[in-house]
Amino acid sequence: MTKDPVAPEIAALSFEDAIAQLEAIVRDLEAGNRSLEDSIEAYSRGAQLKAHCEAKLREAQDRVERIAKAADGSVTAIPAGIE
Repeated sequence: MTKDPVAPEIAALSFEDAIAQLEAIVRDLEAGNRSLEDSIEAYSRGAQLKAHCEAKLREAQDRVERIAKAADGSVTAIPAGIE
């Protein structure tokens, strides 16, 4: 199963803007004031926002730590810039 690509306007958002939009969609959907069609569109946008936020978090984590494998085979995470 292939994930749908994130729309360009979502990909351009900062993490903070994307999470704010996602939170607004969740609040709106929980209120139940949308038509079924509008709810489906909002859910789809929310799914893309969620994917974008997860990707941003992964990118940040990759910059902060790297995996190191010791001679004995043990694996540790080393914060970036510290060796």
